[in-house]
Amino acid sequence: MHAHDVAIRDESIKLGQFIKLAGLVATGGEAKELIAEGEVTVNGEVDTRRGRTLHHGDLVCIGEACARVTSAAEDEDDYFDEATADDDFDPEKWRNL
Repeated sequence: MHAHDVAIRDESIKLGQFIKLAGLVATGGEAKELIAEGEVTVNGEVDTRRGRTLHHGDLVCIGEACARVTSAAEDEDDYFDEATADDDFDPEKWRNL
């Protein structure tokens, strides 16, 4: 069983929200159903509470598909990729506008 990491912005997230964010289910309705049926485990234990609060490091599984809650990097929003930057951009043209 291999878990992929899913970053969240805040300190915590609800179980139903997380399994949808992680791509373990397609819809919120599917998440609600699987949780109620006891198909979802958190840190190896079945949990039927859709509103359970998850924190960084928690491992959520549905069958063999697993995802781990991780924190987003502080500078993730400020990422600049030089390789995909617009090469035709001329800073001199925009400097005096």
